[in-house]
Amino acid sequence: MSRQFILIMTDTTRKDMLGCYGNPDMKTPNLDRLASEGIRYENAYSCQPVCGPARSAIFTGTFPHTNGMVTNCVALRSDAKTLGERLTGAGIHSACIGKWHLDGWDYFGRGVCPDGWDKDYWYDMRCYLEELSDEERRKSRKKDTSFDPDLDGKFTYAHRCSDRAVDFLKRFRGEDFFLTVSYDEPHGPFICPKPYCTMYENYAMKDNPAFHDDLKSKPLMQRLWAGKALHEPDAELNKPSKKLALFLGCNSFVDHEIGRVLDTVRECAPDACILYTSDHGAMLGSHRLQMKNATVYKEVDNIPFIIKGGEKGKVETAPASHIDIAPTVLEYFGVPVPPTMEGKSMLRQIHDTSVKVNDVVYSEFTRYEVDHDGFGGLQMMRAVISDRYKLAVHLLDTDEFYDMQEDPYEIHNLIDSPEYAGRRDHLHDLLLEHMNATRDLYRGYQWAARPWRKDKVPAWENDGCTRQRESEEGEPRQLDYDTGLPMDEAVRKKKI
Repeated sequence: MSRQFILIMTDTTRKDMLGCYGNPDMKTPNLDRLASEGIRYENAYSCQPVCGPARSAIFTGTFPHTNGMVTNCVALRSDAKTLGERLTGAGIHSACIGKWHLDGWDYFGRGVCPDGWDKDYWYDMRCYLEELSDEERRKSRKKDTSFDPDLDGKFTYAHRCSDRAVDFLKRFRGEDFFLTVSYDEPHGPFICPKPYCTMYENYAMKDNPAFHDDLKSKPLMQRLWAGKALHEPDAELNKPSKKLALFLGCNSFVDHEIGRVLDTVRECAPDACILYTSDHGAMLGSHRLQMKNATVYKEVDNIPFIIKGGEKGKVETAPASHIDIAPTVLEYFGVPVPPTMEGKSMLRQIHDTSVKVNDVVYSEFTRYEVDHDGFGGLQMMRAVISDRYKLAVHLLDTDEFYDMQEDPYEIHNLIDSPEYAGRRDHLHDLLLEHMNATRDLYRGYQWAARPWRKDKVPAWENDGCTRQRESEEGEPRQLDYDTGLPMDEAVRKKKI
């Protein structure tokens, strides 16, 4: 039997933008059906809630601080191997159709297929724009195009990505393959035809306590991010708007396009494993904030995550992470997971949801985009999330700790609460261990010696260890500085 794995991604889709995640106002029948046929994860997190860094973790199985893509418009490190390279090297046909955002170029990409992927199906956003005239390019970047009476869905990037995916599935139906279909939609400018462009007119998100957060106990960064919204009446933060209506309409439109692909999968690859997720979400006025940035609020970091290929109709509440996608795909195809990957395969859990893969997961932030002076600039954050608690350490700002069971809308920052000190410190210790284990380029005593952590004393030597990179199969072992010989242990106490 053929081994076939299909990864479907959208850009900027919140969990509550899918009907299956409990919002019946959202018209997403195709993804809802996929959830009913597989496992819907409630507590899955992006490794960094920004387009490029999020994708870097998905496609390499390493965190942004490891693979080098710590912000948009910075390329992966030259030694960071993607799933396409690893699978193609193992004889698995790999194709990526759609948004890539990993080449360090502009928003649209270079239009050049990277190593490991089928060049005949490569179709980043630069490829799409080069099919258009100058006038059509401008049209493709204006949200009002959605109301053009002559707009046909065939003009959109989503439709053309789906067309290529359908062609690939039909052409290679009997072969082993890994196919990624990566949509830019519903990311702005939200181009979508009728009836989607008017489907959510006069719609506002359901009111909840997050819209009434005054941010007084939160990091200064969040108050600066909120800007004038910090002083606006609560009612102004969540009201119908043309932008919101188009965003949600485009979300329903891309669900329709995903449906075209899923229908073809059922016809041509009925036994394929399918994973759907989004790179991150959007604040949409929650906590007086818009878009995304250095935060682990559920609106941006807790992403939709659905897997079909094992148990059916299940809901999984244990923590999950984008970092685990790459090792899962490799194990699915019987390819050894290299020691340089920083996630764990979820394959056993997919077939038996009683298996717990993670007790906690991790997220991070460095900056939004190297090309932008705005968006706060440098925002160093490292975070750890369990099924109940969240700790976010902001290196240059106030830290955050939330009890999501008692405070599901993440209003009350408990970072200084004596009642939660033990749980907070436990997560903090795990976070510091994670930063060491992944050789986080930005680790240091500053992450440990926080104002609320009195037992952590700053030390020049930190943990006093040398932590060299482990070797992959076929690579030479790195050499020990003190002997010039291959190292015996990658992690060892530093000689003084």
